[in-house]
Amino acid sequence: MPERFLGIDTSNYRTSAAIYNAETGEWVNRGGLLTVPEGAIGLRQSDALFQHTVRLHEKIESLPQGEVRAIGVSTRPRAVEGSYMPCFLAGESVARSAAHLLSVPLFTVSHQQGHIAAAALSAGKLDLLDGEFLAWHLSGGTSELLHVKCGADGLPDCTCIGGTTDLAAGQLLDRAGNLLGLPFPSGGALDALALTAEPEKGFNPKVNECKFSLSGMQNQVENKFKTAEPKQMARFALETVANAVIKATEQAREQYHCPILCAGGVMASQIIRARMNKRFGGEVSFAEPTLSGDNAVGVAVLAAKLCNR
Repeated sequence: MPERFLGIDTSNYRTSAAIYNAETGEWVNRGGLLTVPEGAIGLRQSDALFQHTVRLHEKIESLPQGEVRAIGVSTRPRAVEGSYMPCFLAGESVARSAAHLLSVPLFTVSHQQGHIAAAALSAGKLDLLDGEFLAWHLSGGTSELLHVKCGADGLPDCTCIGGTTDLAAGQLLDRAGNLLGLPFPSGGALDALALTAEPEKGFNPKVNECKFSLSGMQNQVENKFKTAEPKQMARFALETVANAVIKATEQAREQYHCPILCAGGVMASQIIRARMNKRFGGEVSFAEPTLSGDNAVGVAVLAAKLCNR
């Protein structure tokens, strides 16, 4: 049977399905953002679940046809007790039904584990998944610095050692984008706008034991909005996030002397990536932009890893 694996991910803002070929490393991802009302900065879980239910079959039907050895699906945000979001039920229901009808194994993972696997794949460093490393999961709902090891179950065992204590980086950037009238989610448009601005130092959040607060940064961004051009405010917001991320990473590296992997939609920012590259050089790796945001490729990669154990 071909080494093809199906991955499904129904996160809060994107419906995704993917095929991953473990022999060639090739992948195909079909994903689409959920519809968020104009001017809004989020969706109710009931609305997200409904949209996933309506759209998931379209994503799967657009994938290349052929047999699959196993199916992977994300069923929760993180692999910790109590981590739950109803939106993942849409993907889990389809995956369980398909695995039963096809008589193939089903592997359940977390959305966060999928992000990490996708980043490792696109960075050309799948071997990281068998070792120890630091990982940033920086997205619309999560801003965590993780110490990652290969767990007894073969999946990334992630321990949160730092990150935000309140507002996620993506939330800060989406609120900045909302002030500027940018579409939601705003990260990509905000980054493009910021690249046209003059260099900004941003604000330096206080970072203790790899942890920082971004809620107060919203006031700083709003004040910048009142006094500066939109592009400068965008640059200020991104540089502020970069400052916090770099400081937290520096503190973590004092304890954990291992490589750094960056995942999540916010890590697609050219500004943040450039700052991280400048500070950590060859010790830091990134998911390519198309696999930085939510996708099902990492879920399929983990299904392959578990199936071939």
